[in-house]
Amino acid sequence: MNEEIKKAVPVDEKRVRQLVHAVNRRAPLDAVQLLERESSELVADVLEQLEPTLAMRILAHMDPKYSELLTPVIEDRVGEQWSVNQSYPEDSIGRLMEPPIEAFRTDMLVKDVVDALRESSVGRQIVYAYAVDKEMKLMGVIVMRDLLFARSYDRIEDIMVEQPFYFRAGTTIEDAMQAVLLRHYPVYPVCDEDRKLVGFIRGYALFERRAYELTAHSGQMVGVEKEEHVATPWLKCLVMRHPWLQLNLLTAFVAGAVVGLFDETIAQVVVLAAFLPVLAGQSGNTGCQALAVTLRGLTLNELKPGMERKVVIKEAILGLCNGALVGITAALGMLAYAYSVGSEAPVKLAFVVLFAMLGACIASGVTGVLIPLTLRRMGADPVTASTIFLTTATDVISMGLLLTLATIVIL
Repeated sequence: MNEEIKKAVPVDEKRVRQLVHAVNRRAPLDAVQLLERESSELVADVLEQLEPTLAMRILAHMDPKYSELLTPVIEDRVGEQWSVNQSYPEDSIGRLMEPPIEAFRTDMLVKDVVDALRESSVGRQIVYAYAVDKEMKLMGVIVMRDLLFARSYDRIEDIMVEQPFYFRAGTTIEDAMQAVLLRHYPVYPVCDEDRKLVGFIRGYALFERRAYELTAHSGQMVGVEKEEHVATPWLKCLVMRHPWLQLNLLTAFVAGAVVGLFDETIAQVVVLAAFLPVLAGQSGNTGCQALAVTLRGLTLNELKPGMERKVVIKEAILGLCNGALVGITAALGMLAYAYSVGSEAPVKLAFVVLFAMLGACIASGVTGVLIPLTLRRMGADPVTASTIFLTTATDVISMGLLLTLATIVIL
């Protein structure tokens, strides 16, 4: 996206029609790439002729600086609604709203509402209309089926669904997703703190946003920001990624320092060096399994307050069982390797590996639960760089435990 809005030029109506036709056949992101080469005035004319839903989604995909400059040029309700949406937090329902065009007074007649909808439905997909009072407070929802079978001179208040479910504009996307798990409506009204209707949100837009956030989780776990995409310039990627790599390096120094404390042990029992990465890798994978399940529970709101202790105990038991099973295999491997290189205490080394694997798997499972819970309690995103903290913890615990046991038992 160009950093500066291009100079004003006379509006080319033919070009506007061509762009409107082209944009309607493209996904929002592709539409942005098509429009970015045009002047701001031309883009504004195109957006004003699009269905508000599509226009809002295109604005949401534009570079924030460009969309801010473009907003004053848009004179219809798309621009007005976009300005309203920008006043809400980025992760809130308010950012995804569409203008409440289909809102009618409760004392209006059915025939008048039908006439109004017939005119406003051109190029729009209408599922519900909304009944409001004089102050635009939401009073009910008008279902199209009920409107179709109502008598012409019935009043809206006689056919509306009273006390409808609605979102507050400040509701977060995460809270909204939890609220709609058992509600599968195509459209949801959005109100402010005084229940004044300020817009509506389509169900697919809500799930689309949530799906996008979920795809970003795997990247956030290793320090890749959700704003980064395949087409993001390399310099911007460097700025976003590099601080996390520096943090990862610092944490790696911690693990290295633990190994350095036992340099004499490693020098005397060289065979231990071959099993350090084995132990670290196995415990790290155990921790990642616990981390993945915990993050899934937090995302789907399955992990309720008070369940933390139960989950920690569960992962500790799993770590004990898995650690015992893989520990036996690792111990047999150590026994065979120690005999092959002529080690002086192959049986002791095998038992050291067994108990080190057992303890490391228990600790890594518990750590995989505690890290996201701790980050959430501190007010941070539990996903952010969680893998970096987890791998550091598992490396320190597994290698430190192996070398400590070897020092005690063998030397």
